[in-house]
Amino acid sequence: MKRKATLTPVPFDDSATRPPTPVRPVRSRARSLAMDAHIEPHQHPWAQFTYCASGLMQVTVIQNGVQTTYIVPPTRAVWIPPQVQHHVVVLEAAELRTVDLAPGVTPEGWIDCRVLVVSKLLRELVHALEDSVPGPRDDAIMALTVNEMASATIQALGVPMPHPEHGDKRLRALCEAVLRDPAEKSQLRDWVARVGASERTVARLFRDELGTSYQQWRLQAVLAHALPQLARGVPISQVAAASGYASDSAFSAMFKQAMGQAPSHFQNKSLSKA
Repeated sequence: MKRKATLTPVPFDDSATRPPTPVRPVRSRARSLAMDAHIEPHQHPWAQFTYCASGLMQVTVIQNGVQTTYIVPPTRAVWIPPQVQHHVVVLEAAELRTVDLAPGVTPEGWIDCRVLVVSKLLRELVHALEDSVPGPRDDAIMALTVNEMASATIQALGVPMPHPEHGDKRLRALCEAVLRDPAEKSQLRDWVARVGASERTVARLFRDELGTSYQQWRLQAVLAHALPQLARGVPISQVAAASGYASDSAFSAMFKQAMGQAPSHFQNKSLSKA
């Protein structure tokens, strides 16, 4: 997503008390971050569950040569495996929560980034970890937190992008154009002439470099475009039009199928212009 605001760098939390330990293999941290705060690219040897209790954030990761951007509202979280480079941009003032997990407690097979639906129980467990102290109660909270993460619903919510250095430049140009204005064109055939490649070639590039079809990728781009607008209180009718939908009902049906909830659930009505 293209942002006009100047980002404010904030340091990565590298305090000595942060890393998970054999005694406390699951540790939660809370940070209040202002809009446009930017946690610089970094990685660490433990897995991380990242979500915001309030606000909206953009988490970008690079894994297996693919850069993927996730727009994360409070009901969702991003799972980041160890040694995966990532950075965070705060789109709306946020109460950031990170849960760091030692390798021994990481759910088996979780080697790829993913978006998880944050249940009410999981949210409360993450908060409870912040003030927990070593002991039987702490052990129980940590175990239940990992169990609740492992059983959380996984959601396809991310916009993969070609690698900035090694990816196909034509594909990256097309992806960036769609992200700037997903409502401009809906079909791949309407975009390909702009980047100097055939529809067949670009469709192959989507499959080979991003592991998805153009229509599946565009759906994620539309959601990434719509979520920040909803969080800022923009009326659903305006968000639908800006996303390329002729009617509110068609946009709402797509949104609910993808997110499991209506767009009004993610809308900050106190900021609504309508």
